[in-house]
Amino acid sequence: MGRARDPNRNKAFEIYKEHDGKIDLAEIASRLNISPGTVRGWKSKDSWDKKLNGTFQKSMERSKNKKMEEKKAAERDVEQVMKNPDLTDKHRLFCIYYSRCFNATKAYQKAYECDYFTAKAHGFELLQSVAVKAEILRLKQSRLNRELLDEHDIFQKYMDIAFADITDFVEFGQEEENVIGSFGPVQVEDPATGKKVPLKQKVNVIRFKESGQVDGTLIAEVKNGKNGASIKLADRMKALEWLARHMDMATEEQKAKVEQIKAQTAAIKAKTQTDDEEITADDGFLEALKGTVAEDWADEED
Repeated sequence: MGRARDPNRNKAFEIYKEHDGKIDLAEIASRLNISPGTVRGWKSKDSWDKKLNGTFQKSMERSKNKKMEEKKAAERDVEQVMKNPDLTDKHRLFCIYYSRCFNATKAYQKAYECDYFTAKAHGFELLQSVAVKAEILRLKQSRLNRELLDEHDIFQKYMDIAFADITDFVEFGQEEENVIGSFGPVQVEDPATGKKVPLKQKVNVIRFKESGQVDGTLIAEVKNGKNGASIKLADRMKALEWLARHMDMATEEQKAKVEQIKAQTAAIKAKTQTDDEEITADDGFLEALKGTVAEDWADEED
């Protein structure tokens, strides 16, 4: 019976692939606590570079095909909008731009080639047009269908980001540990028994939960820097702003959940103001849900 394949062999290649082959083999060996020679042998026998180049080429081809498909789909959408007899040419342009950025001011400014203040005054007003609203909804649904997503699923994902709890990803608190001196653990006399016992101290601890236990789609970044490991969640405020602009996509249950959180936040804010006898600055939470925050983080898409 043949010897079982070392699981580190696959792990080593995954590390190599994550860095696009631009990592020293000794570093991989150090991470896996194995010899550099073993890693070099695996790289040669398993043809890592050939695999990496093949994966890269396939990825490029998939990306190119996807862009072509998206371009053709967008062209079909534009063609359908231009055939809509209930809209003027400017209205059609507005619908196309809005479906891409979900920002009425920006869409109006592009369609009408006007200044920001004019667009801000008339963009929202144009959104109230029945014909314009219907066309935008059709474009949104077309886009969702292409991506095989339900708009309620998208709304839920933004809710998950906005209301993510850091304790879903890390555990933190205090623990006791031995005080270490120059010659090892410091010993002190136990007043109750007269015996020597290790001196204890309380320390702050933070532990990441295993990747299989968390929703990785809510994490923007995990890194291990010179100051230690850190985790960064997706932008909560941007998600709140998006939710405020797209409440029409929510189910009744989702709307109720948002309203409940708004009420809880308002109660906490009121209590804080009463206790401190001063108005404390919140993090923009209520304003975001009311839709009064600065418009459009979707500007980044352009």
